[in-house]
Amino acid sequence: MSTQKEENFKRLAENRTNKIIDMLHLLGNLSNTSNYSYSEEQVEAIFNAIEQELEEQKNRFVIKEETKKKFRL
Repeated sequence: MSTQKEENFKRLAENRTNKIIDMLHLLGNLSNTSNYSYSEEQVEAIFNAIEQELEEQKNRFVIKEETKKKFRL
């Protein structure tokens, strides 16, 4: 039995993931050298920025161990 929160997550996650996939497809369209000119450095900068942001957002979903240290004698 799904909760309302889970249903909301699924609905929004599917919509947002599909939007991101669509935008990445549009970005890939820029690789057409008949219409665009670009350097390897520009391509690296684009994908480095995307990969960095992707890693940051992925880390938000990872449950991190509590980092508080307990004092003991």
